[in-house]
Amino acid sequence: MQFQQLQYFVAVAETRHFTRAAELVHVAQPSLSQQIRALERELGADLFQRARGNITLTDAGEALLPLARRILADTETARYEVQELVQLRSGRVRLGATPSLCTGLLPDVLRAFHDRYPGIRLLIEEGGSHDLVRQLARGALDLALVVLPLPTPSPALTTVELLREDLVVVSSPEAPKPGGGGRTVRIADLEGARLVMFRHGYDLRELTVAACRAEGFEPDFAVEGGEMDAVLGFVRAGLGVAVVPRMVAARSGRGLRVTPLARPGLHRVIALAHRSDVAPPRAARELQRMLLER
Repeated sequence: MQFQQLQYFVAVAETRHFTRAAELVHVAQPSLSQQIRALERELGADLFQRARGNITLTDAGEALLPLARRILADTETARYEVQELVQLRSGRVRLGATPSLCTGLLPDVLRAFHDRYPGIRLLIEEGGSHDLVRQLARGALDLALVVLPLPTPSPALTTVELLREDLVVVSSPEAPKPGGGGRTVRIADLEGARLVMFRHGYDLRELTVAACRAEGFEPDFAVEGGEMDAVLGFVRAGLGVAVVPRMVAARSGRGLRVTPLARPGLHRVIALAHRSDVAPPRAARELQRMLLER
């Protein structure tokens, strides 16, 4: 009994027509009929009652049909499972993330993923949450790490909260301590301070500016327009202070003073997003699992 014969048998059983069944499985009708007859000879029983314009299943055909469907389904499942395993030996994952997450969260997780799946290429796209959401929607990314709430909520995306991260104030050790030298600094203490500010469209820029305005003042920018590495470099040079994620500050090395924000402080919510209508590839789902379990 051959897999192909079962395929042809199920096609005829479902269409009740040899010609339409042959079209369905993309084979010439005589070839299909020949394979059905060979299957009947092997089983020692007729599977169809053939009358002009009327094809029906015999008792033997009725008994075989659910078994044949199960065999075909199991074969498809086996093919899928093998392909899924192959995907973890080769292929790619397209991951989007904000620059601060590329600096703070991702290095350790990506190293662990690469150690486990060295054949998977990791393609990283840095950008603001707004840009990453657009790229997810058009299928240019498999997963994205974004900051919630999204600038434009999209029902086509599924988001899972990953972590809540505190923000801190960084300054040059050679500059006066922000907030009068205390162990913590309030957002209100930043009034009149010279800030090193990220470019427009950067999630941290919007968050910091909104916090300052909630305290009744407009922030004063010493330098603006940089990405994360540039902002940290300008702070080290003593050009001003900046509000950055705690993980970034912890990884920034020497040359920066880190001061926590006084309660209630500021934090951001990081989420993992993917399209709702398309399941991520197996390798992307494995990276998703490692991020969620980190």
